[in-house]
Amino acid sequence: MGGKDKAKRPRLVVLLAGNPNSGKSSLFNWMAGAHQHVGNYPGVTVEKKSARFVRGDVEIELVDLPGVYSLLAASPEEAIARDEILSGAAGVVIQVVDATNLERNLHLTAQLAEMGVPTVYALNMSDEAASHGLTFDLELMSALLGGPVVPTNGSNGEGADALLAAAQRVAAGGQACSSRVNYGLDLESAIAAVAEQFEGDDAVSARRRAIALLDGLSDPHAPAGAREAAAREAARLEKRGGRPLDVQIAEARYGFALGVATEATRESSPHVRHARTLRLDNLLLHRIWGLPIFVFLMWGVFNLVFALGEPPMQWIEAGLGGLAARILAVWPAGAAPLLQSLVVDGIIGGVGGVISFLPNILLLFLAIAFLEDTGYMARVAFLMDRAMHKMGLHGKSFIPMLIGLGCTVPAILATRTLEHKRDRFTTILVAPFVSCGARMTIYALLIPAFFAPRWRGWVLWGVYVAGILAAVLVARLLRGTLFRGESAPFVMELPPYRLPTLRSVGIHMWDRAWMYLQKAGTVILAISILLWALGTFPRRTEFSRDYAAAIAAAPAPEAAAALEAARQAETLEYSAIGRIGKGLEPVLRPLGFDWRVGTALVGAFAAKEVFVAQMGIVFSLGGADEGPERLRAALRKNYTPLQGLAMMLFCLLSAPCVATIAATKRETNSWGWALGMLLGMTAIAWIVTFVVVRLGLALGWGLA
Repeated sequence: MGGKDKAKRPRLVVLLAGNPNSGKSSLFNWMAGAHQHVGNYPGVTVEKKSARFVRGDVEIELVDLPGVYSLLAASPEEAIARDEILSGAAGVVIQVVDATNLERNLHLTAQLAEMGVPTVYALNMSDEAASHGLTFDLELMSALLGGPVVPTNGSNGEGADALLAAAQRVAAGGQACSSRVNYGLDLESAIAAVAEQFEGDDAVSARRRAIALLDGLSDPHAPAGAREAAAREAARLEKRGGRPLDVQIAEARYGFALGVATEATRESSPHVRHARTLRLDNLLLHRIWGLPIFVFLMWGVFNLVFALGEPPMQWIEAGLGGLAARILAVWPAGAAPLLQSLVVDGIIGGVGGVISFLPNILLLFLAIAFLEDTGYMARVAFLMDRAMHKMGLHGKSFIPMLIGLGCTVPAILATRTLEHKRDRFTTILVAPFVSCGARMTIYALLIPAFFAPRWRGWVLWGVYVAGILAAVLVARLLRGTLFRGESAPFVMELPPYRLPTLRSVGIHMWDRAWMYLQKAGTVILAISILLWALGTFPRRTEFSRDYAAAIAAAPAPEAAAALEAARQAETLEYSAIGRIGKGLEPVLRPLGFDWRVGTALVGAFAAKEVFVAQMGIVFSLGGADEGPERLRAALRKNYTPLQGLAMMLFCLLSAPCVATIAATKRETNSWGWALGMLLGMTAIAWIVTFVVVRLGLALGWGLA
């Protein structure tokens, strides 16, 4: 019976539309609760949030559309919002309106009115508007907008239930929005002349399509007569008005917005409005102090992330180590040794490498979410816009690049804040050139091994600068070839400052962290198992000596450990991954690398930190963590400072870790771009490293 009742239950699709920073996502979180799902729209990388839940006897599907200022389809977000509204699937549209910026938000309302769909308006942040001395005549506003107006507060969920109730009533009535922009006598006559050509359309659809043609938008399905009429009327009105027709249409829409805002708003304290925002902007956007303040804040963020993240990281690592030790303790001696190795070394070791980073990921996203929700990150992008444009990037590209200092995966996920595909894809493809925290383990091993203390700081600084320069050069190359076009104008809104709620920041943080675990973690697991298999098979049965007897006769534990490490090294050389290293040697030899470095580079594809552990095994020292100084001594014995520098450059510029490749595929929705990044970065790394090695040899630096 339950299944039949559920099948008979009526279903209502509710679309949530609005400007960015209008509080739309906060309202969605309150209405959706724990039922929300996150994905991508088919074929694009724009995030789609939806939720299904039952209210009364109706099953509601709530869809959070991308935040847009317009429905002109100039960006993927605008096209998605427009197409969803026009698809006919929705029973009602809820437009979330920022009560503190009513006039700006109502420009979208003017375009929604042309869609002819039932509409309800959420007058959000009403409490904040009241603190600015603003009150509203809700009855008059409802009459002017042609739909119910419900005061809401996204920070505490106030009005969310009343909003859903109003949406259900409007959908049940089936009455389209009764509001309509009056474009003036001349424009209205032109709209009517073009609309007459759409004989098969209803009046609302014909008017909407006529306005779109006059606004300069493409409609390949429009009759030839409609396109001709639109061109004729546009030429006539532009000649009469003395300015482009799309400007005249925009002016009429803004006139509608201004009229509604003026009529329905009561402003008791105009001098109080935005005073706090202006005072803070005078400091945070100051031409001298703005950037140093940002640098100091981010310094504090990164220190906080690592200071607070270190203890839970150690707890997780200890827990995983204890789990592995427990499995080894209870595992029957000699029973299924390959399965034991797979579980302990492949699965626990591989997944642990991802899970151990979770505290840092959570803290980083917590800090970024807090700064975003306060409105500060919009100011940072504004500050950095000029410098980023010189690099061929958008001002908002700076935030993902900054996040990339910690980890490239969340940096790539952060590119979703970029509206245009060419800006987003360019940033994704150059973000891995910024040194992430994982590469720091390689620098920490190699720099002390090959350079005197007085040069170590300069070498590390030089490596980081080299990554930034590579990002700049590649970005300019991409914008001049694959992603040609004018840089997008920087019209990012500077919203008023707000104090984020724990709920909104928590949801924001957890959504991103869960995405990191769910996507990158599963890929890392698969690659870890693959690397385990490559390092295990084929199995070597004959060795250069009888290690079992030698270990049994070893005079000290250190000698026994060294013998065991030597046995592991022979096993590794015989395995598939060792053979891959041997196979790569001819390609890597011009760079000063031998098969041992090649083997470590293969392991580093799973995670950059693996390079250090692999080098330790290759040099028969056991795990690198057991004796970094002994490993550095072995490196100094076998390689020169020039080769050490070459290793760092290659690890900096070559293919990023597999999690970054997976994140790139997810955000571009294409394996082509992900593989292009892998091959392109590797080619750049080989060329740059080759040039550096040749220059070093010309200057008299030798190779081992």
